[in-house]
Amino acid sequence: MIPLSFAQRRLWFLHRLEGPSATYNIPLAMRLSGELDRRALRLALNDVVERHESLRTVFPEVDGVPQQKVLSVSAAGVGLSAVPTTEDELPAKVAAAAAELFDLATDLPLRVTLFVLSPTEHVLLLVLNHIAADGWSFAPLSRDVGEAYAARVAGHAPGWSELPVQYVDYTLWQQELLGDEGDPDSLVSRQVRYWAEALEGLPEQLELPVDRVRPVVASYAGDVVPLVVGAELHGRVVALARECGVSVFMVLQAALVLLLRRLGAGSDIALGSPVAGRMDEALDDLVGFFVNTLVLRTDVSGDPSFGELLGRVRESDLAAYAHQDVPFEHLVEVLNPARSLSHHPLFQVMLAFQSAGAGDLVLPGVKAVSAPVGTGTSRFDLLFSVDERVSGSGVALGLEGFVEFSTDLFDRGTVVLLVERLVRVLEQVVADPGVRVGSV
Repeated sequence: MIPLSFAQRRLWFLHRLEGPSATYNIPLAMRLSGELDRRALRLALNDVVERHESLRTVFPEVDGVPQQKVLSVSAAGVGLSAVPTTEDELPAKVAAAAAELFDLATDLPLRVTLFVLSPTEHVLLLVLNHIAADGWSFAPLSRDVGEAYAARVAGHAPGWSELPVQYVDYTLWQQELLGDEGDPDSLVSRQVRYWAEALEGLPEQLELPVDRVRPVVASYAGDVVPLVVGAELHGRVVALARECGVSVFMVLQAALVLLLRRLGAGSDIALGSPVAGRMDEALDDLVGFFVNTLVLRTDVSGDPSFGELLGRVRESDLAAYAHQDVPFEHLVEVLNPARSLSHHPLFQVMLAFQSAGAGDLVLPGVKAVSAPVGTGTSRFDLLFSVDERVSGSGVALGLEGFVEFSTDLFDRGTVVLLVERLVRVLEQVVADPGVRVGSV
């Protein structure tokens, strides 16, 4: 029996607790313009499913314990559903397909739909369940689909070399790396001790400027609003980061913490933040669920200057990065914070940042352009997701992203205002890093 990784175990548990849900669906939509070879695309998708075992893994229970079951290539053939549509009907159809549920015990964690607008205009929708993939996975997935499609159009199978490892190898390696919880000198024990001290006394939840009382049981219904920082302000953020010896992410984190403090969230603010979790180069080309979540706690007491706040963020973040091996799911089990069906444990606001795109899909004879698509869900009260755009020579081109929010708590207008205020904060602190938090 192949066990689940720590991250997979938590998703499987939530799947059983809440029932099938679109909360952990990850959609990727691409607008395809040109002469598309549907047969080559179908063959290419099956080539990719053959290459990445995670895409043909199901999660049945054996005596009440979930396991990874890797299906054979013949049993796991992925279908390519072709759905005729019009431009007017497209958004609703894509949204419905993106929110379609997975049964983890029996369904492949990848679903593919091709929306046909005309003989030369299509939208390709890939929907992955998070238990089999993370955001990083889009880069190798897009690359491999493109290479396989090019090969199939040319009349042969892709000639890529075999991957050195598969996800099940990582699962077993992760358990060996972390060691025995009963051994006080094991990596997992040492890191758990750090986190127990670092998160001691953390408030159960942030006081956010919500529009409605938090329900007893979260519905996970959500919506998104765009987040855009122009190239000029982005460039000044980069300059401030260099001047202060921090990353662009740390500047954004400090600005968000400052904003939440000013809006009544208190002076002890914890944000969640994902890290790639791919601790070995052999994992970089795999589709799989490697991402880990860190709890980044910031002390905003004493009305520090923004420069001082950046120093606090830098210190706490570097310590957290040095202890990133212990899975968040295991940390929740060990620390055992107050459990609630109404809010996420340890943090309710996440800041996700990436400086590289999800990966371009390159198909010969076809122009592929990424198309945004949501699932109508939100895992957290607020998720700030930011992509950094830079030129080939490193020039700042702007920050783009979105804020996903719980509609249990927030009206759309409130979140639009939050985004506007975050940009306003950034404008002030880059102009004067000595400004006090209380004066922004």
